[in-house]
Amino acid sequence: MKTAKIIILATILLCVSCSKEEVIQEPFEDHLDLSLISESDWTLAQEILDGVNLYRLSVELPPIIMNKQMASILAIEHSKEMILQSRISHDNFPYRSSKLKGHGAKSVGENVASGYKTSGDLVNAWIQSPSHKRILEGNFTHSGMGVLRDQSGKIYVTHLFYRK
Repeated sequence: MKTAKIIILATILLCVSCSKEEVIQEPFEDHLDLSLISESDWTLAQEILDGVNLYRLSVELPPIIMNKQMASILAIEHSKEMILQSRISHDNFPYRSSKLKGHGAKSVGENVASGYKTSGDLVNAWIQSPSHKRILEGNFTHSGMGVLRDQSGKIYVTHLFYRK
């Protein structure tokens, strides 16, 4: 029975992740650099989001919708900063949160990661961590993601979650 439920949830996830409404394009007047969008690994970002949404569906939570503008630009900027520092951090999270709240977000959360080889390993690590799991299970509706590689190919991920 559990296998059937997972198959149904995976089918729902695939339908949701293929919908045209998934990508939110929001106009904004900030100084954020729109060209940063091209720097993220969107294939890996989608795999991470699919894993997060599969987990959320397994605990009867609605899927998260990707925002490929403001939230992702903020996430990409932070991933770039983590690469410069060669460490993961939540440095300047209040800035990212206030930017999103200034554009209508009611609440904001963030998960970061580095060094995982697969999206599945990364999502599983977040599920196993109580603080990251709280974000995954949070009352959020949208997200932005910055998935970048350093010069050696090591992956750095910033995943911003927010509720509209």
